Amino acid sequence: MFALRTVRNLVLAAALFGAVGARAEDAPAAPANPNPSPAAVAAAGDILGAIGIKERIALVVPAMMTELERNVTTTRPEIKDSLRQTLQAIQPEFNKTAIDVFNQAATLLAMQMSDKEILEVAAFYNSPTGKKFVAIEPAFLQKLSTIADPWRQKLSTDIVTRARQEMKKKGVDF
Repeated sequence: MFALRTVRNLVLAAALFGAVGARAEDAPAAPANPNPSPAAVAAAGDILGAIGIKERIALVVPAMMTELERNVTTTRPEIKDSLRQTLQAIQPEFNKTAIDVFNQAATLLAMQMSDKEILEVAAFYNSPTGKKFVAIEPAFLQKLSTIADPWRQKLSTDIVTRARQEMKKKGVDF
């Protein structure tokens, strides 16, 4: 589940901010379902809503506008009120682009599985068990980090130590 959340975050980051260092050999295989039905796309939208992607996409526009306001008013505090009004007036235009991205994401997800599979996944997330999973996942991941973080720190040190030992046997110090 930790990996599932990590994968979700990486997918969202890549989708929203562009993949860096993508290579041709890393390209995904052809979609499993190049023409998903409207029901499959709707189910994919339900899944994206359940796992928090819809909310994250919706937060991008307000976050960028807040950042713009903060950056501009740092050097031009006298235009703060006017800029805020302007940003509020144009925000709906940009919110529509977020809706478009969400719809594209739902279609992309629906293309990765058969209609039957995507409907089954959506049914899971809409079931009491799926809803419980979504509800407990953040607390579980937080608790998991209390196990994984110390392990990662120790692992990092142990790998460096071990690599140094092995390299020293080859006459190389680092």
